[in-house]
Amino acid sequence: MVKIVTDSCSDITPKMAEQFGVTVIPLNVHFGDKIYRDNIDLSTEDFYQKLTQSKIFPTTSVPSPMVFTDILDKLAKETKEILVITLSRSYSAAFDIFLKSKETLKSKCNIEVIDSQVAIGGQLILAISAAAMARAGATLEEIANWVRNAIPRTHVRMTFHTMEYLRRGGRIGKTQAFLGDLLKVNPILGIKNGDTFPIARVRSRAQAIDFLVNFAKSFKKVEALAIEDATTTNELGILGQRLQGLVPQERFYRSKVSPVVGTHVGPHVLSVSVLEGE
Repeated sequence: MVKIVTDSCSDITPKMAEQFGVTVIPLNVHFGDKIYRDNIDLSTEDFYQKLTQSKIFPTTSVPSPMVFTDILDKLAKETKEILVITLSRSYSAAFDIFLKSKETLKSKCNIEVIDSQVAIGGQLILAISAAAMARAGATLEEIANWVRNAIPRTHVRMTFHTMEYLRRGGRIGKTQAFLGDLLKVNPILGIKNGDTFPIARVRSRAQAIDFLVNFAKSFKKVEALAIEDATTTNELGILGQRLQGLVPQERFYRSKVSPVVGTHVGPHVLSVSVLEGE
């Protein structure tokens, strides 16, 4: 059976990884000289507590190539086919390190590495969908072709209380126009074609949630849906209730924004990711 590998910026929790059979390689969060593996050494709850209370602003990094190679080597002893789905190449070196690890692999194994061109819930949907295909007996070529076809149909929208965390982390990119006095306005951002881009700004959190709901409901057909929060569980519940019935329950995923992503988006992020139907 094809093994599916992704990184922790997919926000696939350890419980979800076990449930769906996905191998998740954790990226790193740094608080000063202390390094934590995403969702392993530092849970989401502990991270956001540190983020809001620590005087040290965290940074993130990709683990050494040896970590990637060791995991791929281990999986190569269990299968002859591996599909790796990474977060957008513009956000991280993970894609390039996976490619290098593939070349140095000791075991003989057919490995495909795909840049999802998204992150968080969009990446989650792609990885979990790929794992479902693998369990159903699909080949590496079939799954890889499906993922490549699904990437253009994968849409991510997110909102925050402030863009201060994006600014500090150097992840502003095309959202530069939202800076200045707009740092404390509720911005709506999207991820597409590997980059973050500005969409709208609203004056209240309620309006931001309305925007996310209307966005998800704007598609004629939705194959899968993922919603996420960091520390606002009640808001996630409201979002989930308002989107109930849009997709079958088994294709409606709820998750938490992981520490590495949380470093750049802050504790009040709320997101919706949609896999548009063909």
